[in-house]
Amino acid sequence: MCGIAGIVNTERSEVVEAATIHRMCQTIIHRGPDDEGIYAKGNVGLGMRRLSIIDLVGGRQPVHNEDQTIWIVFNGEIYNFLELRPRLENRGHRFYTNTDTEVIVHLYEDLGAKCVDELRGMFAFAIYDERRRHLLLARDRLGKKPLYYAHTPNRLYFGSEIKAILAVAPELKETSPEGILHFFTFDYIPDPHTAFQRIKKLPPGHLLELSQDRVKIQQYWEMPAYGTHEPVSEEACLEEMESRLAEAVRVRLISDVPLGALLSGGTDSSTVVALMSRASSKPVKTFSIGFRRADFDEAKYARLVADRFGTDHHELILDPNIGETLDVLTHSLEEPFGDSSMLPTYYVSRMARQEVTVALSGDAGDELFAGYDRYRINLQRRAFDWIPQWAGKWYRELLYPWLPHQLPGRRFSYNVSLAWRERYLDSLSFLPAYDRERSLFSPEFLSAIKNLGDPLDLFRGYIDRAPAPDPLSQMMYLDTKTYLTADILTKVDRMSMASSLEVRVPFLDHVFLEWVTALPTHWKLRGGEQKYVLKKLARRLGVPGEVIDRKKQGFALPLVHWMRREFQTELPRLLLEPSTLQRGYFNPKGIKTLINEHLTRRRDHSDKLWQLLIFELWHRNFLSSVSGSSDVIPLMGSEMKSNGQPRVIKMNP
Repeated sequence: MCGIAGIVNTERSEVVEAATIHRMCQTIIHRGPDDEGIYAKGNVGLGMRRLSIIDLVGGRQPVHNEDQTIWIVFNGEIYNFLELRPRLENRGHRFYTNTDTEVIVHLYEDLGAKCVDELRGMFAFAIYDERRRHLLLARDRLGKKPLYYAHTPNRLYFGSEIKAILAVAPELKETSPEGILHFFTFDYIPDPHTAFQRIKKLPPGHLLELSQDRVKIQQYWEMPAYGTHEPVSEEACLEEMESRLAEAVRVRLISDVPLGALLSGGTDSSTVVALMSRASSKPVKTFSIGFRRADFDEAKYARLVADRFGTDHHELILDPNIGETLDVLTHSLEEPFGDSSMLPTYYVSRMARQEVTVALSGDAGDELFAGYDRYRINLQRRAFDWIPQWAGKWYRELLYPWLPHQLPGRRFSYNVSLAWRERYLDSLSFLPAYDRERSLFSPEFLSAIKNLGDPLDLFRGYIDRAPAPDPLSQMMYLDTKTYLTADILTKVDRMSMASSLEVRVPFLDHVFLEWVTALPTHWKLRGGEQKYVLKKLARRLGVPGEVIDRKKQGFALPLVHWMRREFQTELPRLLLEPSTLQRGYFNPKGIKTLINEHLTRRRDHSDKLWQLLIFELWHRNFLSSVSGSSDVIPLMGSEMKSNGQPRVIKMNP
């Protein structure tokens, strides 16, 4: 696992200095604390920071081919490299390392850009071909590993993180109104957008090629058609599913460093731990965290799983200093990101890194097996499809605006008046402020975003293009393309790599995923039971029934309580002081109403307030630092060291 970065100058006379690439690499040391490697030749520079996992001694990057005309920097793991290597050797290729990285170089020699079709794993890499003067950037099929780029008139920048690009091109720090609009709409910024106007994400399953000063981006992989394979029986389905998922777990146990599992106490991670335990000769190291508040604590369920499978279990019960933690994270949080579960993800990653370098997780089970409640709820609301479109439009435009804000069922009535596709998209909108609740934002901001188009158009396009014949499959496809990649996987990558921990995701093995996708929906949602076949498999593997049958909770923070306790005085100060309001996004009256309703317990606005808090801290701590401004203001009055670096987080057991 590594971090990568680089520059290609389209003016060939303009040399890329090794020192420039080194500056880029210095910003991502946390992604690879073990080593640094640089290729700088003429108008091209490639760099990497390495977290050593495979071939600890001989696997230094950049890696090259036999005559040193093709060079690669690579972030990720290729799980089938031991199968690919002998095939390449039989075709005459000579290897000088034992790494998975070198396999990609020789595949490229044979197949060019189509080398990605042979790779099974997670990856973001850059290959430079000296003979062809050709750069190839590639990102894995599901977007497990990030890759950013910026194409200017004279050069192409790329990096595993935005800060690597801004380190050498601070002129690209201009924020993107469209990216900010997407954040306020979805609580994250979906691909290919970022918070910066001229910096983009390379979408999952895509390639970028720079040749003859021209950039071409193309898709190389797509989700297969949904619902095309019907197992002959439930037993046959379970047998094949167990075999395929067990293999996906087994290949992710290849490592030359200590390995464990993040155990949340839910069905997904518990199933992964069950299969790991079966494949391991030693007790699996498992890691979980909990909170002192019982209504948010899942640690007891993780303990049940650890006891059942005899794992070497590590647990931490947190009552964390949220303000102090946010000061640390928002200095490195390159885009505003509102998923509060990033904090427990960060805590558990830090704890796991004390014992292991690699950890498996149970992420993506919800997207594959219809685990989100919103799927079931939206299907139930199809009972309102009888409402004529003209009637729904009349209600939304003429009657709804006059309903009292506190009227029970106000938002529900708006939602069911929509057609089913718009109904689901409405449920995904984090702050439905642009057509309805306009009081939160300033007139200037509302006026500016009118010219940007509807951010939901991106999501409508995914639904319309989905290779899926039914609404449930279309919803799962949309979430796989957006929420999974830009929220879940982004959160896991950033928080784990902040601790120099590699996380592997068996459910997103593309071979397994393609098989699951082909299953009809009744294997995923049956009679109101979500994750039907996955729960059946979990029982078959011995996961305790208390874990499988409990109500879905999610990896959540007790925000509602913290917003009324720790932040009771700090929220008004932070969100209403002049430096915040002068940014021009918000209406002071709307912010005051939101805070007062929450603190007086009239309504729970914890999620909205958290989003606004993160946005402001991102402005102050990250954006201000790359802009050279001095308005970095710590939350909760936490002190800073004299060198400007945040204090170490204290996690109170």
